[in-house]
Amino acid sequence: MKSPYLIAVATVLALQGCAFAPGQHLDTASLQGGDADDQGRVELVPITPKLLSIQQALRKKEGVPADLLSYKPEPYRVGPNDTLQVTVWEHPELTNPAGLQQQTSERGSTVQPDGSFYFPYVGKIQVAGMTVEEVRTALTQRLSAWIVSPQLEVAVANYQSAQVQLSGAFAKNDPLPITHVPLTLFNALGKAGIKVGEADPSGFTLTRDGREYRLDIDELERGNSKLAAIYLKAGDHIHLPYKDRRRAYVFGEVSQPTAILFDTRSVTLLDAIGRAGGLRQETSNANAVYVIRGAEEIEQRPAQVFQLEAKSPVAFTLASQFEVRPQDVVYVGPAGITRWNRFISQLLPTNMLMMSGVNTSNALQRR
Repeated sequence: MKSPYLIAVATVLALQGCAFAPGQHLDTASLQGGDADDQGRVELVPITPKLLSIQQALRKKEGVPADLLSYKPEPYRVGPNDTLQVTVWEHPELTNPAGLQQQTSERGSTVQPDGSFYFPYVGKIQVAGMTVEEVRTALTQRLSAWIVSPQLEVAVANYQSAQVQLSGAFAKNDPLPITHVPLTLFNALGKAGIKVGEADPSGFTLTRDGREYRLDIDELERGNSKLAAIYLKAGDHIHLPYKDRRRAYVFGEVSQPTAILFDTRSVTLLDAIGRAGGLRQETSNANAVYVIRGAEEIEQRPAQVFQLEAKSPVAFTLASQFEVRPQDVVYVGPAGITRWNRFISQLLPTNMLMMSGVNTSNALQRR
């Protein structure tokens, strides 16, 4: 009769296939057509020079959208809630009807919500949509009935009708007014200020007329950036997310599994692995480096699994160019022997118990 120990050894030898060993591993065979449940839901994409060339070509093609660059600001047009200051030369009673002691910032009258503006001897006049020069002409014509050859100067003392909204990791989130001086994206970021260390530049967006544009604001630090030529207009919304809301995750056979916060717009696969302390040389399978993307939206569209075969030093060149995105999962699989060793380490206490039982049985038989 076979001893329990021999049966255990035979069982161990039968289980030498790595698929039965404990520990997480990614079975790419199922992604390539073996498992019907995965087909159509997950796409396996090898990381190759051709893939990187395609991605780089797409990024260059995207660039800065032409419709953003083509917009050129027009002369400022007065709107509701703007404050107009009208100066009538040689008629201080009209220039400052509230008295000379009034603060300069408080001079003038506010354009009403219906677009009307009141001025002595003129009464109500519709000014919304007019340029400052058009307002001056209209007031001059009406005052001519009371004053001979009136000389007027019109200025906007307080801009309130046209604004750009800000949200996210800005030092100041107050709306930025559109004035007679064109406001560029570069100027807006300078006025708002960025919370350095808290902001995620990779998620910066400009929303205009219901369309959202994702822009790389890191380019503003480079010479001749086209972003500096983008002019903002009323109704624009710029958003800079906090980086703690956008992460990528690295786990598996790395020295220090971690969650990566995005300090810049892009983090490469090599950066991600480096931040996790690198591959565990003694336990990792260098051909099992994966980037899992889109798993959170798998019900709507297929997820992608990008595979890097990192045994060759050339592969690290590819890793230095492949971009990891927020919400990606970087997973490094274990070597087959690693999973086997883990299986043995879990089985060993059971084997020792079996061995003890066998020794006890043999001792009793010898008696």
